[in-house]
Amino acid sequence: MDGEVGDFLRSRRARIQPEEVGLPSHGRRRVPGLRREEVAQLAGVSVDYYIRLEQGRGTSVSDAVLDAIARVLRLDETERAYLRTVARPQHRQRGERHRPAPQVRPGVQSLLDGMAHSPAFVLGRRMDVLAWNALGDAVNGFSRVAPAARNMPRQVFLNPSARELYPEWSAVAATTVANLRLAAGRHADDPELCALVGELSLKSEDFRRLWADHEVRECAYGVKRIRHPVAGLLTLPYETLTVGQDPEQTIVVYTPEKGSETAERLALLASWTTV
Repeated sequence: MDGEVGDFLRSRRARIQPEEVGLPSHGRRRVPGLRREEVAQLAGVSVDYYIRLEQGRGTSVSDAVLDAIARVLRLDETERAYLRTVARPQHRQRGERHRPAPQVRPGVQSLLDGMAHSPAFVLGRRMDVLAWNALGDAVNGFSRVAPAARNMPRQVFLNPSARELYPEWSAVAATTVANLRLAAGRHADDPELCALVGELSLKSEDFRRLWADHEVRECAYGVKRIRHPVAGLLTLPYETLTVGQDPEQTIVVYTPEKGSETAERLALLASWTTV
């Protein structure tokens, strides 16, 4: 992930036109958006200092400076946190290369199993599916694929049936990449995460295009639509919960509205799984 801070800042600069921040455009520009000199001016730092930051040489940059740059570039809270992480790589977690394989505690599995009427599963830092309950498996088919395929980015970009499975595939793909880039910024030294990004970049043109956008997003909640081969179209609001003793594990729970068509279809699907 070398050069990530520069790539990210350049992509954010390109989103903002000079007129939006009260600057003259000076006619036609060679590149879209704000120039480095203009960002530096608006943030109240020297041009040389800002250039060093884009080049990855501003590792001791203060929160105040990063906040000023974030204000100029109109970053949201997730983007601000991401900028702090990639701008100061020495603050990232260490020991990535010797990290054991993630394990889901028995208590977490019991929690999943107790959600008999809600599809639920656990994701790790690379968006690997680590555990699930019976209804989560019935909806997503985790147990029917090889362990390596139990990964949400691989499911979205490498599964030939993904566009049929997700009617709103483009939105699902963009959200998946934005969430994966957020993880990559936090864990740039994780070799398996780097390998996953490399694999997807090699095998999927759509992934390469979206990865180049440098969008970052936390998928804390939302709505996903799945076209199930048996139950039909499911509209699934979801919420995510962080596992207390392992903040890198996230429980995803689908929460369809009570009495909705999706809830009825899930109830029918649940009855089939217990037969």
